[in-house]
Amino acid sequence: MTSKTSPQQTRNAIMMFVGMMLVALNLRPALTSVGPILTSIGDSLSLSSIGQGVLTTLPVLLLGLAAPIAPRAARKLGMERAVLVALIILGVATVARPYLGVSGLFLGTAVVGGCIGIMSVLLPGIVKRDFPESASLMTGIYTAVLCTGASVAAGSTEPLRMAFAGAWEPALAFWAIPAVIAAAAWWVQLDGKQVPKAPGAPEKSLFKDKLAWQIAFYMGLQSSLAYTVFGWLPTILQDRGLEPVNAGLALSVSILVQVPTAIAAPWVASHMRDQRFMVVLVMLTTLTGLCGSIYAPIEGVWLWVILLGLGQGGSFSIALTLLAVRARDAETAARLSGMAQSVGYTMAALGPLFVGVLHEKFDSWNIAGGFLSLIAIGAIIAGLGAGRRLYVLDH
Repeated sequence: MTSKTSPQQTRNAIMMFVGMMLVALNLRPALTSVGPILTSIGDSLSLSSIGQGVLTTLPVLLLGLAAPIAPRAARKLGMERAVLVALIILGVATVARPYLGVSGLFLGTAVVGGCIGIMSVLLPGIVKRDFPESASLMTGIYTAVLCTGASVAAGSTEPLRMAFAGAWEPALAFWAIPAVIAAAAWWVQLDGKQVPKAPGAPEKSLFKDKLAWQIAFYMGLQSSLAYTVFGWLPTILQDRGLEPVNAGLALSVSILVQVPTAIAAPWVASHMRDQRFMVVLVMLTTLTGLCGSIYAPIEGVWLWVILLGLGQGGSFSIALTLLAVRARDAETAARLSGMAQSVGYTMAALGPLFVGVLHEKFDSWNIAGGFLSLIAIGAIIAGLGAGRRLYVLDH
């Protein structure tokens, strides 16, 4: 924004900010609302552990598969209209999926993931375009709102199910309401003037760049842990003796405490030579909290889920930071974001699925815990490469 702004420009900026925050609020509830009632869904629809694993995997897989669609939708419709269409479809799919049987639940969940994937790619571009002088601050606020939405959904869905006389369907459909509100606010401030031009063909492919792959692997591996926690942590804690409401609350607390580290980790890392130390710190914190939640006495679960959340908040925000600081210009950063999210989230989808398979085969969470520990170690290795003070395509 320029130094001199008219009242209309100020009003437009405020409306855009509110609209973006409402969109950010919708980027996780449709995903994190499933985990706390996964056992109820599985019992009602006779889903095995593998089937439940597929249900938690589908939206994450679609986050990656839908990422390449976002630039095409933006070129055809404009970024604002593309976000609006995704919000509307998200709301319809969220309210419909619990009432359409097993196939409808899986299809609706896939659509939900695709819509969120498209918005996740487009929203950072809008931030950079409309708030170029405060992009870091906006990204921090955006991340905090995203975590808040995820936490509220994780903590409220099981109580909602109980309020609806034990019916999980309306508890899951409830999360269409924030999408409807966001779509209405987004439509009000939509002016349709910002229609991006088709970019020229890039000279070099990011898929041939080693550093870009390290960033994508770090994004994917830390996301794999995050979505496994979203989908399976309440079930793990219930199997270890925690009441369903408390298990959902534990996930909610874990997500809520991500907010301070999501903001602080990139800020602290910006005062260091590079991001490698911070990558190791947040991933070791994540691993400690995860292992504590699975293996330590259940009486100490609140300590472990807090450590888990603090680590995951930092690991996610560092992943987003790498997309910006490893590129020399905004166009390259946008391309890197699309590539890393496409590869990373597609990879991340395997985590919840394999955890379900391992639990089905061994009827224990111990082997799954070992698998998740290997993912965390892999994220540290990838992050040590991605965190170096280098730039993609700089060779």
